[in-house]
Amino acid sequence: MALWKIDPDHSVAAFHVRHMMISNVCGQFNSIAGVITFDPEDVGESTIDVEIDASGIFTGIRKRDEHLRSADFLDVEKHPKMTFKSIRVEPAGPRHFIVFGELTIRGIKRAVSLDTEYSGPVKDPFEPGTSYGFSASAKINREEFGMAWNVGMEGGGFVVGKNLTITLEVEADLAQ
Repeated sequence: MALWKIDPDHSVAAFHVRHMMISNVCGQFNSIAGVITFDPEDVGESTIDVEIDASGIFTGIRKRDEHLRSADFLDVEKHPKMTFKSIRVEPAGPRHFIVFGELTIRGIKRAVSLDTEYSGPVKDPFEPGTSYGFSASAKINREEFGMAWNVGMEGGGFVVGKNLTITLEVEADLAQ
């Protein structure tokens, strides 16, 4: 089982959530770090440990990003990091597996499963080394992580949907 280090320059954690019941707002976190133990011949023994800098949230709208950093949502002053730590991994087909683990946001830990696919390995053409790519996604209820702020809309519904889709696009390099 080899140890792979997440390449922060080529990895991102992203999300999308319904806005006013009619469209999706997307955002991302560009500061992601962590390690993955992985061997394609023994996927079930893999482990994943990821840390995301919550203050780095970016949606393209400064005022919205500031609100998302506030106590109404991520509360980055008290909870600057979000984490995911795997508990078990189950193969789900060629280059496909499910990662069961614990996601911690705002200090609240919940069970989450990441539907994951991998690509590679490839040899880096610029620096000596080998890399894998991992794409993972999950759906969560933001209210289960203490992010319940909302505004009701005339005729029913809310400004911000409570369900989020999270995606991780990770490039991981063989640890030296």
